[in-house]
Amino acid sequence: MVPHEQESPPFSYTLATERQALLSTKVLRSIPDKSSNTLLSATWNLTNFGLQQRSSDDLALMAEIINWFDLVAIQEIADSLEHLRALMQHLPASYHVILSDIGGNDERAGFLYDSDKVTRLELAAEVAVPPSDHRFIRMKGVSGAFDGFDRNPYAVAFQAGNLAFTAVSVHLYFGSHSYFDEDRRALEAYALARWADQRHKAAGSYSQNILVMGDMNLPKCESSSNVYKALKKRGLLLPKHSTSMGSNLAGDKAYDQVAFHSGGMQQAYTGKSGVFDFDHAPFFAAIWDPDNKDFFNAAVKFHIADHRPLWAEFDI
Repeated sequence: MVPHEQESPPFSYTLATERQALLSTKVLRSIPDKSSNTLLSATWNLTNFGLQQRSSDDLALMAEIINWFDLVAIQEIADSLEHLRALMQHLPASYHVILSDIGGNDERAGFLYDSDKVTRLELAAEVAVPPSDHRFIRMKGVSGAFDGFDRNPYAVAFQAGNLAFTAVSVHLYFGSHSYFDEDRRALEAYALARWADQRHKAAGSYSQNILVMGDMNLPKCESSSNVYKALKKRGLLLPKHSTSMGSNLAGDKAYDQVAFHSGGMQQAYTGKSGVFDFDHAPFFAAIWDPDNKDFFNAAVKFHIADHRPLWAEFDI
């Protein structure tokens, strides 16, 4: 991971003002309040988390958003957990965390969850494909050979109300825009979809309800994308969300996704989901300039993140 540089000159803000800006955009984007009858899940790539030194106020703003949700899949967590523990000081004591060890790019993945609503069950494992199965990870029109995940997806079983499921926090390989790297990403996507399909169908699976959440590095939810085709090939559903924007700051990429199969998770899905564009006005309004967004974007990336959270609601 490479940390974003701080904007220059440094921007200072008032925590109460920016917290209120987040809350006003939450209402605008129709994010439901927590309810005893629903699970509000989300995924958020926290962006070099633990490398660039966010302030306590920065962490408080991030915690404000996280606290709206019962379960949050997180990605891009650094090896050192000092920053994550500081973030958790801004969350209610009922919030717990579970993490993988570092993988490619020295990143961890994991989950933050509100233990008042969500119970962690016995299963916690990194998803891996045995070398003997690598030959099955292939797609028409995609070259190269699958050689394992760069960052193994992290699967943890949870229960909320009557809904038991295995959630998977994912950060698929990106690399570059070269054909080689795009094909590698598509093969990772297919390996993930194949694993999810097998566990969804296996009689002995810990849970047949599989909830895949994370940074899929998916440019568009279109059949022209091999990554999209790979995710869909084994039955994963990527529901359209109520917001039409992307999860990157430019709003033009569908990098982050929530996916599940037909059956229990689909039946529980309320149809409510969306991207939360925390960078929407009036956030950091003092430095917003529609004719020159560079300074604003630099500040948002450094203080908060370069990905927006994506959320989805399920009946429990």
